[in-house]
Amino acid sequence: MDLSAGLPVLLLLLWSLAPQARSLRSHSLYYLFMGTSQPDLGLPLFEAMGYVDDQLFVSYNHESRRAEPRAPWILGQTSSQLWLQLSQSLKGWDHMFIVDFWNIMDNYNHSKVTKLGVVPESHILQVILGCEVHGDNSTSGFWKYGYDGRDYLEFCPKTLDWRAAEPGAWATKVEWEEHKVRARQNKAYLERDCPEQLKQFLELGRGLLRQPVPPLVKVTHHWASAGSSLRCQALNFFPRNITMRWLKDNQPLDAKEINPKDVLPNGDGTYQGQVTLAVAPGNETRFACQVEHPGLVQPLTVSWEPLPPSRAMIIGISSSVTVCVVFFVGILFLILRKRKASEETMGDYILAECG
Repeated sequence: MDLSAGLPVLLLLLWSLAPQARSLRSHSLYYLFMGTSQPDLGLPLFEAMGYVDDQLFVSYNHESRRAEPRAPWILGQTSSQLWLQLSQSLKGWDHMFIVDFWNIMDNYNHSKVTKLGVVPESHILQVILGCEVHGDNSTSGFWKYGYDGRDYLEFCPKTLDWRAAEPGAWATKVEWEEHKVRARQNKAYLERDCPEQLKQFLELGRGLLRQPVPPLVKVTHHWASAGSSLRCQALNFFPRNITMRWLKDNQPLDAKEINPKDVLPNGDGTYQGQVTLAVAPGNETRFACQVEHPGLVQPLTVSWEPLPPSRAMIIGISSSVTVCVVFFVGILFLILRKRKASEETMGDYILAECG
């Protein structure tokens, strides 16, 4: 597998495994694990990052075997019992991850060693696990594996089994489902330990966890060979959970009529998302985009507003004037340049003749 894309691509792959929708009043605790079978290529054998409400608060890697605080509200807790439990959990997950990694590679026959004693190609394993506490105090958990950039296995706490995302995962699914003790431990973590830990972290970070940042919402109109469409963009918001829907004549549209895009990180701690909708030409003003987010006191509704004819004409004239000015400035520049070159040539000629 080509690993030249590096860590940002891995993060995006991991992020794609995360739940895409969340109640606006919920809180989350989750961990992202990643590793490569050949750590000498610049990626770690195992690295973990923990998030509370999408904010990074702890990191860990196989080389240091130490949990490092990454948020101000956790810095003063590195000697507490909570931090000790977290550190031990990360060390345990480090061992579990490597064992699972080689198990999966064995089932794909990817761990075969060459005569030189090395694995012929590198592979990547990603894991996301965690829980959410919803506004009604109910909880839900998730535990997913991705292998070489594709969904692989997902744990189902209610049935204590694994759901295979592709045929190649079936052998691992059957093997892991034989370990009933591990399945019960996974269920206990997702349904009991993780929510309790999340509530402790929320209490520690009360007033210090990042405040919600409302989205900047705009609706634009686009023409393409396929026809007319409206695009609603929500920009620079935090936290990640957001609801975007289209309204037609102030009534919600059926979800099947909407083409949603994934919510993506901006790289500065904020997020962006968009939804697009195909519309019949001339009907654009009947539609509006409604956005709900923790940073908004109430849902925000934004419509596309076509430019008035007079303003559109002014913009058109201004653009034409700008083009003309640039054109004539360019011509004038060429004339002056040629004139200067001619003068320099003539000067040289006269000078030579005087010599």
